[in-house]
Amino acid sequence: MVKGFRYRVYPNKEQEQQLNQMLGNARFVYNWALDRRIKEYQAEKKSVSAFTLMTELTQLKKHPEYDWLKLSVAQSLQQSIVNMDKAFTRFFKQKKGFPKFKSKHKGTHKVGFPQNTKVDFENSKVSVNKVGWLKTKISRTFDGKIKTATIEKTPTGKFFISITVELPDVKVKQKPISKENAVGIDTGIKTFATLSDGTEIENPKHLKSSIQRLKVLQKRASKKQKGSANRKKANLKVALLHEKISNQRLDFIHKTTTAIAKQYDTVACENLNISGMMRNHKLAQSIADLGLGRFYTILQYKMQEHGGNYLEIGRFEPSSRMCSCGVINKDLKLSDRTWVCKSCGTINERDVLAANNILKFALNPKNKTTDGMSGIACGDVGVSQVDEAGTVLGRSLRS
Repeated sequence: MVKGFRYRVYPNKEQEQQLNQMLGNARFVYNWALDRRIKEYQAEKKSVSAFTLMTELTQLKKHPEYDWLKLSVAQSLQQSIVNMDKAFTRFFKQKKGFPKFKSKHKGTHKVGFPQNTKVDFENSKVSVNKVGWLKTKISRTFDGKIKTATIEKTPTGKFFISITVELPDVKVKQKPISKENAVGIDTGIKTFATLSDGTEIENPKHLKSSIQRLKVLQKRASKKQKGSANRKKANLKVALLHEKISNQRLDFIHKTTTAIAKQYDTVACENLNISGMMRNHKLAQSIADLGLGRFYTILQYKMQEHGGNYLEIGRFEPSSRMCSCGVINKDLKLSDRTWVCKSCGTINERDVLAANNILKFALNPKNKTTDGMSGIACGDVGVSQVDEAGTVLGRSLRS
């Protein structure tokens, strides 16, 4: 099993200078490789392979003008070319957007260290190639083989290291898929999540609570002269507030998903088209503030760790429109939070009804998701999980 561990590192002034140089070199090679591939395609109508670019990089480093590239680890620069190649692959296969050039002044900068990374847990230190031992805040320990490491620098100037570790497989007893101790989850803007047992998790609205302060700081930064020290200080304050909001959101998601994974054996969710939802410009900011994509991803792996089951239903199922009697209300609007069934007269609360229907659809083998599966079952259960009737309900995340 491969798992990632992320720690904050505190380099001294000399090490910080080294890391900044390596980050700059990695960014330069990425932009150089991207420019090289674009121009080659424009001129010859053919692509340059990653292997060819690596060969050209070796020759480039021999040129006196680019002698500073030798200050970086060779594998780190090659990794930048691999990352650029993967970006092109995603663009052509998944239509994720054309690769962009990396800016020196914006975003998080990263540099990889594929080899020779060491961790000293007793003295809270991490060693990487050409930099040496870095003071580190060790929050979790591990016992496994280190595969790769990546050091990143955030817009606020903080350094973090992400270590990928190959851990020995630990077999977790898989809990059976059944109606007992199972819950459906319906997410929304007003209420972050409504569970089929009636539990409501309020939306903390981290961005909305800080939006006025953020606007003030952004306005102050825009009035500073470009390139000045005062503008850098103002931009740092904006970045710090963005980081605080992001940390608050991630902390909330981790606490919520951990509580759900510990309490329930089976969780059923909806396969939402989040990118499509973001096209609604009136709700895009509120949807982005929820962090739904990260919520579902984290919940999925935590259910796996606890031996639980994570089931998904198709995004086109009428979860909020179908009454418990089976009648579908085709006239239901997004603004209707409660509605009365014309057939049986039941007063339905939209979110609770949706959560119950999501669980019902997920446990029903006749319902299929968009990829043809009725659900995704987490845990060490082999290829599939079978219900009492012997019908395949899902597949293991490890398969």
